[in-house]
Amino acid sequence: MKDIEKYLKTYFGFEDFRPGQREIIKNVLDGGDSLVLMSTGGGKSLCFQLPALKLPGLTLVISPLISLMKDQVDALKANGIGADFINSSLLGAEIAKRQEAARQGETKIIYLAPERLAMPAFQDFLKTLEVSLIAIDEAHCISEWGHDFRPDYRNLIKLREQFKEVPVIALTATATPKVRQDIAVQLGLKGAKLFQTGFNRPNLNYIVRPKRKAFDGLVSLLKEHKNSSAIIYCFSRKETEELAEDLRAEGFSVLAYHAGLEGNVRKETQNKFIRDEINIIAATIAFGMGIDKPDVRLVVHYSLPKSIEGYYQETGRAGRDGLKSDCVLFYNYGDTIKHNYFIKEMEDENEKANARQKLSEMVEYCELNTCRRAFLLSYFGDLSQPNKHPASPVKADPGKAENLDSFKRVYSDSNCGGCDVCFNPREEFDGTVIAQKVLSAVIRTGERFGANYIIAVLKGSGNKKILENNHDRLSVYGIVDDFSLDELKQITRDLIARGFILKSPGEYPTLSLSRAGKDFLSMRKKINLIKPTIEKETKAVKREEELDYDRELFEKLRVQRKWIADERGVPPFVIFSDATLIQMAYYLPQSLESFARISGVGERKLAEWGKIFTDLILKYSRECGLSEREIPAARSGLERRTSRKSSTYAETRKYIKEKLPLKEIAAKRGLTASTIVGHMEKLILAGEEFDIEYMRPSALRFEKIKTAFAESGGAMLAPVREILGEDFSYDELRFARLFL
Repeated sequence: MKDIEKYLKTYFGFEDFRPGQREIIKNVLDGGDSLVLMSTGGGKSLCFQLPALKLPGLTLVISPLISLMKDQVDALKANGIGADFINSSLLGAEIAKRQEAARQGETKIIYLAPERLAMPAFQDFLKTLEVSLIAIDEAHCISEWGHDFRPDYRNLIKLREQFKEVPVIALTATATPKVRQDIAVQLGLKGAKLFQTGFNRPNLNYIVRPKRKAFDGLVSLLKEHKNSSAIIYCFSRKETEELAEDLRAEGFSVLAYHAGLEGNVRKETQNKFIRDEINIIAATIAFGMGIDKPDVRLVVHYSLPKSIEGYYQETGRAGRDGLKSDCVLFYNYGDTIKHNYFIKEMEDENEKANARQKLSEMVEYCELNTCRRAFLLSYFGDLSQPNKHPASPVKADPGKAENLDSFKRVYSDSNCGGCDVCFNPREEFDGTVIAQKVLSAVIRTGERFGANYIIAVLKGSGNKKILENNHDRLSVYGIVDDFSLDELKQITRDLIARGFILKSPGEYPTLSLSRAGKDFLSMRKKINLIKPTIEKETKAVKREEELDYDRELFEKLRVQRKWIADERGVPPFVIFSDATLIQMAYYLPQSLESFARISGVGERKLAEWGKIFTDLILKYSRECGLSEREIPAARSGLERRTSRKSSTYAETRKYIKEKLPLKEIAAKRGLTASTIVGHMEKLILAGEEFDIEYMRPSALRFEKIKTAFAESGGAMLAPVREILGEDFSYDELRFARLFL
């Protein structure tokens, strides 16, 4: 190993190995197979790059990161190492040239995309090589149970069969016990040693914040990390571009990055970030794989990640130099709707179930009352102390001990001092009585319902389903009046986390009692629970499954949606999702102003279909004697949206400043007068100051409207319309309200 240490210094400039590297490299040089689980930034690449220099022949590196192969090869060449890559970005003549160089022994390390292994001509080329080592990077991609399954990775078994005596090293930063077992099976790693250098990143702080006024919170975070490098992960390409534009308006140095940009733009953006020409990247998950920027001080998830593995991998791009860094996630359960849309589109049922399970685990992480770091470590099966990770054979069977629930109990009392839960330890209370009530309700309803249903029974809800099931006759019906709905949800989550309640997998999880839960009830034990806390900043829009919506109206809305969809030749969900229809059937928006606040209603859909749906809702509400419900503000960051140069609001603002009449503005914009009034409302709510006095309605009608608003005791339009009658349109009332 003395020669190896010399290579380490000569080619890579390092004096010492990082934890685990020496043992891994020794096993590779001894000809053994290796499965390496090493956290992001732990130095995985060195574990195959350095042995490649010592071994006589060629090292094949299989990687899914086509866009970053050149960077890795350039870095090796800069260190004086003969390296190259072959992938679909190259022309045939260039590929032939590089293959010939490999045959002549001019190349020590060659990077390949997995799909190339399926090509017969390429398989013939491989037969002409002296291969000494096969390295599989991002090895979790071979497992369908992983978060990033790539079917092309299944071609790797052919490579193993072709080079049976060549050692294989499979490397990943994100593999659960189930995934690592699958990797070993799929790659035929018989007798391989497992090297787990630990998933704990003690320098990272894990923080989850409610996604309320998220943009303001983001701005504050970036100011706290002034002049530091930051990555902000967003759900969509559009969100990255809008967020980048808004942050630039706030004076930040930021660019967007996503797979839809031209390759040269992505490359330039990445280089600017690496060279500190910009501080902040607003990106989709396309950004960061293989980025070796050590001084990222802040990683923000502006939207909910789809899996723990993806989240861990992305947060791992912070603090790779070992210095303290923050990982902040803005959480809103509503973000699951976007993920569930894509999950429902999956054709493979196993893939769909796996994706739902991973999303459920991500939600569980966000809603924890216990240490977040402990949850992450337990998720990946890391039960050993940091920096004490002896190699061990890969097990043939993961066994019951590698079940996440088992790990939770091991870590239930952890305090890492580096997550928001541990920063502010939660107050406890004697939860014996409320725990008994919740557990009893689960049993008495037959252990076949979800948390929201159980809570509705305990609160004495008149939910139609509860009445049909005769659960209003149970002894537990309506017995909780000292806790709110939100508090009961937190208590139920606490009981799940403690292992008293089991939550089934799937799209509609049900609750049942564990052995511990049954023992608690039968033995009349006492328990302290985390005291629930309620955020009071703003009311959040309710989750769709919590809304006791009008089923009959929902069906009418579905019929209307289907009619429009058929006319346009598109699937119904393109018009509005079920989640959006559920909100309509609950909040009963009876004006375009209210309709615009429904989640899933953008300006285009508001203009095209707003009146059709509000007319239907208004007619149904009148027939049934129903009133519109107040819709909580679901969209934060209005201030930033109205500040965009390209904003549609800016154009409306320009015409108002020119003192153009309302109808003329609408004509110039090609929009309805109602939409222009909506713009005016949003501009005023955003704090814009401009003169609309010249548009004031006639005095007589305005006074009647003003009196009716005062009589109704609020700002909603439907009660005022009832007072004034049909002689006054909703658009007129809405416009007049601007002057009140």
